[in-house]
Amino acid sequence: MKKLLLFLGFWVLFLCPGLTLAQEWLSLFNGKDLQGWQRVNGQAAYTVEEGCIVGTACMDRTNTFLITEQTYDNFILEFEFQVNDGLNSGVQLRSHCDPNYRQGIVHGYQFEIDPSPRAWSGGIYDEARRGWLYPLTFNPTGRIAFRNQAWNRARIEAIGSKIRTWINGIPCAELWDDADSSGFIGLQVHAVYRPEDVGKSVRWRNVRICVTQPERYTAREPIAPEVNTCTNTLSPSEKADGWQLLWDGQSTDGWRGAKIATFPQKGWSIEEGILKVQKGDGGESTNGGDIITTGSYRNFILQVDFKITEGANSGIKYFVDPELNRQAGSAIGCEFQLLDDQRHPDAKLGVAGNRTLGSLYDLIPAPKEKPFRAHEFNTARIVVQGKHVEHWLNGVKLLEYERDNDLWNALVAYSKFAKWSQFGNAEQGHILLQDHGDEVWFKNIKIKELP
Repeated sequence: MKKLLLFLGFWVLFLCPGLTLAQEWLSLFNGKDLQGWQRVNGQAAYTVEEGCIVGTACMDRTNTFLITEQTYDNFILEFEFQVNDGLNSGVQLRSHCDPNYRQGIVHGYQFEIDPSPRAWSGGIYDEARRGWLYPLTFNPTGRIAFRNQAWNRARIEAIGSKIRTWINGIPCAELWDDADSSGFIGLQVHAVYRPEDVGKSVRWRNVRICVTQPERYTAREPIAPEVNTCTNTLSPSEKADGWQLLWDGQSTDGWRGAKIATFPQKGWSIEEGILKVQKGDGGESTNGGDIITTGSYRNFILQVDFKITEGANSGIKYFVDPELNRQAGSAIGCEFQLLDDQRHPDAKLGVAGNRTLGSLYDLIPAPKEKPFRAHEFNTARIVVQGKHVEHWLNGVKLLEYERDNDLWNALVAYSKFAKWSQFGNAEQGHILLQDHGDEVWFKNIKIKELP
């Protein structure tokens, strides 16, 4: 019997380490005062009341943070929080307050606390830098985890390049990102601009962290749909899920000119993992020309990170048939428009804004309000499943449509593509990055083919 118990105990330890090993926790808050913490940036007040850290909003256009004096790299962080309705908040992790970066503004990963109807609590935001990395549009089931105006339990695992979040035991986010490997923990009181929000508060208690071999206590399987923002790489989960890199970040393999058999000798460059279409005269394909994938695709999810230089115009096209237009101008296909809406004249052309950023060019307009980040990389996502197509920008769906039907054909008939027979109705085609004579940057070009 003793041998049997030892044998069973070994397998329990091996299979369920998180349930059986004595996890070492350190308290980040002693329940009495703010020893080990300091306030930075804004003017919101932080006090200790009944064993809780209380952050209270004031009229201030700057976010306020209470940050740890110590920094952390790999850890599991757990805490409880409660927030007044209407007050946005968050918890920083691996964050920084560098005087050389935007005059010392706090920046880095943030666990979102969002009591608004949007319900993105548990998502991951890159404060004062790249914006949303993991909005809850990627995991709609995670939106039910947060309980408004009640106490909530949060868990964050930050191990290597993987960050995972839970609220009340429900998985919210799973992110691969390598921008920061260490930094402080911070408690945010968001800036408020309305008098009725002054005095609202957010509370934290039971704030504890595990830094001793935290990887032993992490979930082994993916807990939520994964987002990978590491440059030109595929995570193990992406590989297992069928994702492929369309561009390796180093060479021109897999790409050629839309109207030539080889990659263009001018007009495109590769610099530090970024594929750049270079500045030309602003015309369509008058410099290096468009480039297309050597392969063609039918049903797929395509993701491309892009950055627009000031006043630039370009596009990501799909269902491209390079034989349709062998003359001057761009190759023909459906286009996710890339445009500086504020500075390029094309934004005011077309019909009802159907040439603006994210639109199906000259056919269907994207919303006027969209989550675009100027001067930063943005993620375009195109989903094609049979006749159904979607355009997404930074995790937000901009538009969707059905092709190859009477309504679609009528829409095409009143566009600049009317002269191309059966435009947009091909079962498959190439992916294209457009040369429109302006400098635009691309990276993280990946695709998942669908059944």
